Amino acid sequence: MSMEQVLIIEDDQRLAQMVCDYLKQFGYSLEHAPNGASGLRQIEKNEHLKLVILDLMLPDMDGLEVCRQIRQLPSPTSALSILMLTAKGDPMDRVVGLELGADDYLAKPFEPRELLARMRAILRRQSSTHENKQNGKELLPALQFGRLEIDRDSRTVNVSGKACDLTSYQFDLLLVLAERAGRVLSRDQIMSAVRGRELEAFDRSIDVHMGRIRAAIEEDLKAPKRILTVRGVGYVFAKQQD
Repeated sequence: MSMEQVLIIEDDQRLAQMVCDYLKQFGYSLEHAPNGASGLRQIEKNEHLKLVILDLMLPDMDGLEVCRQIRQLPSPTSALSILMLTAKGDPMDRVVGLELGADDYLAKPFEPRELLARMRAILRRQSSTHENKQNGKELLPALQFGRLEIDRDSRTVNVSGKACDLTSYQFDLLLVLAERAGRVLSRDQIMSAVRGRELEAFDRSIDVHMGRIRAAIEEDLKAPKRILTVRGVGYVFAKQQD
């Protein structure tokens, strides 16, 4: 049974307690912070945290600011995964949260089972490299596209030897496209391959993540050469070398 350490930053005590009680049944170790400042302190003190469940409406600071500060922390906390809890009717908060480096989001009110499923997907991506090494699996060759290198085992991306700052989820999105270079994929196909579910009608998360990936790997965002948009369909990863 998994013993990953999870921090929930949530000022609603009843909701936080419900989440903690539910997740503990599945072997997770839970910590709770009632506001952003105390949450950031706990993150800095505990290098073993794997995931932060972060509410956007906090009493002392905006959850988006907390997300931004988490992403500015040095390693190993910079690799911490973030699942944001957002208002059901405000997709813009979700877009901004993803742009700041959140891995996923869940709208309130939510079913605990969906929260668990989202957490498991995030943590599964996060731990895949470690599991491969522990199980002695054969290393996969890195994908090379000119100056762009995608290392599937270390889950790192480099352009001309310089590391690119991508979240675990963004790495998986890039990998889905790169492994299918030259093939046009719809947004639903990409989402299904990575997260195992279809996009909701209002869901702009794929587009936001693609923008982040392009910012990391493209030389000119106004004229991208790697990840191309196919209007009305989705995206394609270009095969050409540079």
